Amino acid sequence: MLNGKLNLVIFISGGGTTMYNVLLGCKNGYLSHVNPTLVIASRPDAGGIKKALKAGLSPNHIAVIVRKDFKTREAYGEEILFECKKHGVDLIAQCGFIPIMPSNVIAAYRSMIFNQHPGPIDQARPGFGGEGGMRGLAVHHAVLHFARRVGRPFMTEATVHRVTEKVDEGAILGKRIVEIWKDDYAESLAERVLPFEHNLVLETILRFSEYGGPHEIERETPLILPGEEALLEEAKAAGKAAFPNG
Repeated sequence: MLNGKLNLVIFISGGGTTMYNVLLGCKNGYLSHVNPTLVIASRPDAGGIKKALKAGLSPNHIAVIVRKDFKTREAYGEEILFECKKHGVDLIAQCGFIPIMPSNVIAAYRSMIFNQHPGPIDQARPGFGGEGGMRGLAVHHAVLHFARRVGRPFMTEATVHRVTEKVDEGAILGKRIVEIWKDDYAESLAERVLPFEHNLVLETILRFSEYGGPHEIERETPLILPGEEALLEEAKAAGKAAFPNG
């Protein structure tokens, strides 16, 4: 920490809308105990780089680290750790970051790294996350497919969760329920869920910086009930087919 502030790195791959809201939160005083010390982009053409500069971040505090430039995931992680240590990073926020975070980075920041997700997840139990394209519009399409066929009331969620070696299986740190409308499609649902994602990320960072960290949330009832697993896999396959790039 620097001057009592939590040093934050934000990882991005695309437009960086969530990142931009976090940077504004730091500037307007909502995140008064947070120092946004670094942004790491996975692509040199990520639109969020311009947003970071617009929000006042110095070019010296923006790094582009491309996975394909490294022979192994561990080497990729070492470069990430080098930048994080150079900037004294305390907390990692993945905000639309597509590459799988290397295990050596997760190990170094075990309790201080979290990710956002646009759909409901359930830690080690079945949910709308995982590897292989379950991100962005693919998630929303999958949720709609499932909700319209499951035969019981079902709503979607924006979530934030701890990052572990298994994608989207870390403990849930925050969630917001979002109703599914009869005439929803993937894009309309995404538009309604995204503000909740933004707010959850801001609240999570606030809890890390001022309240000793967020509480983990456990579901009393599984998200996917026994007998619904096949429908979930069908829905996820439909989402990936409709939006192969997320």
